[in-house]
Amino acid sequence: MATVTIHEAKTHLSRLLARVEAGEEIVIARGSTEIAKLVPLVPPARRPRVPGRLAHEWPAGGGDPLAHGFWDPLTDEEMGLGPDPILDSLPPAA
Repeated sequence: MATVTIHEAKTHLSRLLARVEAGEEIVIARGSTEIAKLVPLVPPARRPRVPGRLAHEWPAGGGDPLAHGFWDPLTDEEMGLGPDPILDSLPPAA
């Protein structure tokens, strides 16, 4: 983010606005005190998507990149559940 003085902003306003249109933010300062910020009203255009850009991050053959067993249900121990004195004292269901 660039900082310019009020004098520079008045002198080069059209150049500064061109930079803002390109997506840059510019701060206007009076001496060493920042008093305003020029920001684009519309965000800069997004880059087009490129199919296959992340293909190198997936395992060969297109398999699941998550660890084996990732989708398996958690055990009570893994969920931090211990014995339950109330439920354990109930008679088994008939």
